[in-house]
Amino acid sequence: MVLSCALVWAGFLALHLALNGRWWPWLAVSLIPPVTFAAVPLAVLAAAAATGGRGAAALAAGCLLAGWSQNGVNARALLPGADRADHADLSGRTDHTDLGGRPGRARAGDGGPRLVSWNTQHWNQGGDPDRFYAFLRGLTADVYVLQEYLNGFEGGEVWDIDDEERLRASFPGHHLAVGNNSVTLSRFPSAGPPTPVGACSLRVDLRIGDGILSTYNVHIPVQLTVMNPLRPAFLRDMRRRAAARDREYAALVADLRGNPHPVVVTGDFNTSAAIGDIRRMPASLRDAIGACRSVLPASWNARARLRLWRIDWAFTGGGARVGSYRFRDAQGLSDHLVQELTLTVPHENHRREKGIN
Repeated sequence: MVLSCALVWAGFLALHLALNGRWWPWLAVSLIPPVTFAAVPLAVLAAAAATGGRGAAALAAGCLLAGWSQNGVNARALLPGADRADHADLSGRTDHTDLGGRPGRARAGDGGPRLVSWNTQHWNQGGDPDRFYAFLRGLTADVYVLQEYLNGFEGGEVWDIDDEERLRASFPGHHLAVGNNSVTLSRFPSAGPPTPVGACSLRVDLRIGDGILSTYNVHIPVQLTVMNPLRPAFLRDMRRRAAARDREYAALVADLRGNPHPVVVTGDFNTSAAIGDIRRMPASLRDAIGACRSVLPASWNARARLRLWRIDWAFTGGGARVGSYRFRDAQGLSDHLVQELTLTVPHENHRREKGIN
């Protein structure tokens, strides 16, 4: 029985690794909780140890290793100092820019620019706007990267909103960029007009010290609409959404590959570790999760007691680094937690010396 379970799981895992991110119908299958890819082989290992099934144990161990990248477990959080070691400047140089444009060390908590990224879930639709804005101000960030600057309802229709006057009044001294249903607020001036990326993301270049940091405010479309999966409309809708996701990822990756500046890419990817789409991000980018202290980080569903998914991500590249990274409670204002990052950005002359592009 234990060996049979191991064989079934091995077969499923082989299909998942082969089809995930390559065949659009598998999007529905890849919505399983990522922790399943650790829990199932560990359960089989325990059963094999109890029954003496060496073959089942070996197969389960192989499945655990083969599917490790799918399980969402942040093993680096178990290593003392891993959050700093993985993101430190290995050259020993200290010429990074803090929020005032002064030199600073690339360490967690060193006073570098503080960025928060949050899917607001339709921008306080039906809620108390005073509470919503008080929460935003309470995050006290240097850069706000906010998604779902829109209203909508269950039928799928959305409509644009205009809250710019209140945004400017609530955040004096911040520069505002709006586009693609996204908002970027920054204490740093823009280095140019905001650039729409695809139909759902927004790039804003910020001038920090003597260099430029490109921020990408990302919102990838969700995979499916909750409806009867036996209806033909379900598959048609999922295929349409898969094509939209393909376009958004392609536009994002193309813009990143042509960008010569340090970058921070963050937002709601609607993609867990178990969904192969996340592999499309360029290998030159670094997942900020290495600076997080949570072993099983999750950002959705923020209103549930048990959260098993991280679908909100943050990446850095081009010399930008993350000093600290954590998820903050949204106080019931959204179904997404808030991502909070501390960044370090290299001076332009340091980038030229290092040959970073």
